[in-house]
Order: sequence, then structure tokens, then C-alpha cells
Amino acid sequence: MALATGKKAPAFTLLDQGGVKVALKDFKGQWVLLYFYPKDDTPGCTKEACAIADNFPTFEKLDAVVLGVSTDTPQSHKKFAQKYKLPFRLLADTEKKVVEKYGVWGEKSMYGRKYMGTMRMSFLVDPDGVIRKIYHKVKPDSHAQEVITDLRELKKATV
Repeated sequence: MALATGKKAPAFTLLDQGGVKVALKDFKGQWVLLYFYPKDDTPGCTKEACAIADNFPTFEKLDAVVLGVSTDTPQSHKKFAQKYKLPFRLLADTEKKVVEKYGVWGEKSMYGRKYMGTMRMSFLVDPDGVIRKIYHKVKPDSHAQEVITDLRELKKATV
């Protein structure tokens, strides 16, 4: 089943960088930016995480939770989060169950070499757990601002 706007976001429980279990249902009543990224401490992923961190106070003002998800381990996430002072949770999908549920695991190619990996995609989930926006082609530099703009518009529309 392909995910689409207006559909319920698939439930999950994963460990964060501190080894704490985090479930999507824990954030019922809040907006959630669920952003999937390929790998901790790589150029594009660092740029994206730092741009989100720079805009984190705005996400908080909009009562939005940010959850980053990759297939890296909690230990890798911890180092990444500490190195760049990331103020949000990074979730470890080491068994690749959530990336598959969300359709972000697939064939990629770099320098002509094909391999399986996590696509850089995000989902904006409303307080009822419904997907309101899917970002297919995420640009690491401008993604945080794009989400904030959409979040403001979506919140206005639901008032």
C-alpha cells in the first residue's frame, strides 16, 4: 500500500539516540515532521539536520515535533546529535522495518553504482496521525523552511 496524503501514518516504535523507545502515537495531538535521511554525519544529511536544528525554535513555536529516522544505530545517532548539537530525536531503524513501511527504502545510484538505501524523504503528520504532506525530493538546505511554511498554512487551514 503506497502512502498518500490523507492516509493514516503507519505506526512504529524505535529507539532514539539515548536508547529510549519512541512511538509515533506518543505525539498524538502534535504535528510531527518525520524526516528520513540516508546516513549520519554525511554531507547532505548533516546539512539537512543542521538546517532543521537552526529552525528548531520555530518548530517548537508551531507545536511541531521533529523526528529524524535512518538505519544507523542509536550509538551512531548519539555521536551525530552530540557533534552538531541537534535538539531533536534521531530514531534508529536498524531492522529497516519503518523505512520499508514508509516506502523510503529502495534502489539508489551513486557514480554509476547501484545499491539499496534510504531515500531522503519527509512526512508531515497532523495531530490525529494523518499524513498531510509528503516531500519526495528533499533539498537539504531549504527543507526546514519549506516545512515551516507548509506547517503554518496547514495549521491555519485546520483552525
